[in-house]
Amino acid sequence: MRYLHELELKGRRVLMRVDFNCPLTESGRVADDNRMVQALPSVKHVLEQGGRLVLCSHLGRPKGERRPEFSLAPVAAHLSHLLGRDVPLAPDCVGPEVEEMARKVEPGGLLLLENLRFHKGETANDPEFAKGLAALGEVYVNDAFAVSHRAHASVAGVPPLMEECGAGFLLEKELDYFHRVMGSPERPMAAILGGAKVSSKLGVIRSLLDRADKIVIGGAMANTFLKAQGMPVGRSLVEEELLDTARSIMDEARERGVIIYLPVDGVVSTSTDPQGRVRICPIQEVADDEMILDIGQATISLFKEAIHDARTVVWNGPMGLFEKVPFSTGTISLARAVAGCPGLTVVGGGDTGLAIQMAGEAPQISYISTGGGAFLALLEGQELPGVRALDECGGGRP
Repeated sequence: MRYLHELELKGRRVLMRVDFNCPLTESGRVADDNRMVQALPSVKHVLEQGGRLVLCSHLGRPKGERRPEFSLAPVAAHLSHLLGRDVPLAPDCVGPEVEEMARKVEPGGLLLLENLRFHKGETANDPEFAKGLAALGEVYVNDAFAVSHRAHASVAGVPPLMEECGAGFLLEKELDYFHRVMGSPERPMAAILGGAKVSSKLGVIRSLLDRADKIVIGGAMANTFLKAQGMPVGRSLVEEELLDTARSIMDEARERGVIIYLPVDGVVSTSTDPQGRVRICPIQEVADDEMILDIGQATISLFKEAIHDARTVVWNGPMGLFEKVPFSTGTISLARAVAGCPGLTVVGGGDTGLAIQMAGEAPQISYISTGGGAFLALLEGQELPGVRALDECGGGRP
């Protein structure tokens, strides 16, 4: 696989897949431009090298229909502001009119295509749709890590049809940090997993058993492990069908010498209403009508102790219902603890990144990944279709 800085760009049309899937305000403006800002180094590099840049992205889930509320027009306007220059928006992302617009892009100029997902062929990885996109460039660059686990046309279908391909600066950085965490990490290595379901992270847990020294499990997914040990969890979310699996994971961890940390107390309530009655109690005292909605102070101390000397920390998933103030203390406290770790700290997933921002600790984290599903896929040991496609660049050209 080649990288953006290795490619000859001057005068060549560069089709770059970016992730400009940004949240919009009710008035239709970009509410959070972090994903756009992360892609700017690659965008500016192509323009400075005299490339003729054609950007493509999706926005939301229009499900193959042209819906005005999912137009990339607000993104084009915001990108114009970020770059200090006009960013024209094509009326579509494929077709003769768009091809003509792409041919007319001058060296050092750019064009933003309309939402890829206005066409069902994007998510279906339709070969004809991929050909339509490939006709817009001579060089392909993937700088959209967050969608690189999707076998979509703009991610996996286009590269084999291009003359030359490369990974953008953002994708290169994401892969570099992943390999530093999961390849030959400095030890001790601690992994922190939270969020709702064990089922979505089974592969990740099994992969980490081969690599981590310690695994900290919080959030609703911890409930399944707690119940598997015979602990009362009341009405908390539990995946009953995975109780045996949870027990086997804990047995395997003991055999491998990997320490698994689970909550010893929790913030509980009979409802998720922030105004309801909330209390902290040991896990053994959770009542039948209560739900565990955050980790308690004793667990916060335990988890801090587990990671305080870690030379490598990877974290995905909050410790509770952190969007609501009564249940945010655990996640915010852990964010501050991770920020204080002496070694490499890598955080992935939208909720986890948001928690880091809420705690004001973003500058102290080594790297905050832009991907959720892609980040988990890498942790699980999967090969990303977008990365594999870069390796196969040009293989499908006539």
